[in-house]
Amino acid sequence: MNQTQQSSVDHRQIGYRIKEVREQNNFSQAELAEKTELSVSYISHIENAKRKASLESVIRIVNALGITVDELLAGVQMNNPAAYQTDIDMLMEDCSENEKRFIYELIKASLETMHKNGWELASSDRHR
Repeated sequence: MNQTQQSSVDHRQIGYRIKEVREQNNFSQAELAEKTELSVSYISHIENAKRKASLESVIRIVNALGITVDELLAGVQMNNPAAYQTDIDMLMEDCSENEKRFIYELIKASLETMHKNGWELASSDRHR
């Protein structure tokens, strides 16, 4: 297995997700650092992808944020076909059944329009 195959995790995206969930929980970096017994600078370095979080640090962080490792990592592995599923699930968890159906129909219509017109996004990678 070569080095490219060994490391297919997007550490920038992990940092972004940590920051995103931290802010959703209205935690400052200092508050998250205190809850995890990690330093503020280490939290900052992880969020900005200047350092890679250890597995122990990731577990401390997700426990403090009240999410699972799976929720944190969903969509951060390169070429992950379920890249946005957890994000979509989180957005829709407080929606009524009618709102969920409406959102589904919007997504379906958007995809049909894109495919019908041959529209492609800037990246040819459809899964991030």
